[in-house]
Amino acid sequence: MKAQFILGTKGISRQTFTESGVRIPVTEITVSPCHLVGIRSMDTDGYWAVQLGFGTTKNGKKSQEGLLKKAGIKTPLNFFREVRLDNLMKSGLEVSLIEKEKKKGIKIGETEMFVGDAVQPATMFAKDDLIQVTGVSKGKGFQGVVRRHGFHGGPRTHGQSDRERAPGSIGQGTTPGRVYKGKRMAGRMGSETATIKNLRIVEAGEQKLVIQGLVPGAKGTLLTISFVN
Repeated sequence: MKAQFILGTKGISRQTFTESGVRIPVTEITVSPCHLVGIRSMDTDGYWAVQLGFGTTKNGKKSQEGLLKKAGIKTPLNFFREVRLDNLMKSGLEVSLIEKEKKKGIKIGETEMFVGDAVQPATMFAKDDLIQVTGVSKGKGFQGVVRRHGFHGGPRTHGQSDRERAPGSIGQGTTPGRVYKGKRMAGRMGSETATIKNLRIVEAGEQKLVIQGLVPGAKGTLLTISFVN
């Protein structure tokens, strides 16, 4: 098992064919430029993780500018995420800190990376690897219970012409005399962090990944691609 983590943006969704002629849906993810901007270690932070930065921006935050300056990255980045390495260690990979020419780095199995280095998708991923993708799903706005939870509504009989998309009863009477927390009702739908697991890598290029299946969000959504937890 290799170290697998990178940030990217969702590209187009299309179809392709396997070697056996089966048609499959695929999603392209742009993953360049992505840099290692920091390391969390057990000694100083109590856990192992890598801090990644992706994309470019004109106006970066001062706190992020300090982080990039410390990492020796001149390009202002606008998307930062931290990927924990607990499950990689549970799978048997050894994680340790390294240093070379006064640059701090991390060694995960046979992979060595230093702060400020670009994360190369071709070295992190290979064809047929299983990964998970995390992003923010599409926003649907305020929706009723039929759209949001799949309710069937009430029968349009005996004069109930306005009940076919209604939620029905939402609680008891005097006891308990209130609506329970978590009751499925109408409300804001979508725009939530979602993770899709066990997606298969179809192609790992220098600047993009092509994976089998669909991922959360609209085109241009920022994504975190990592090993399956």
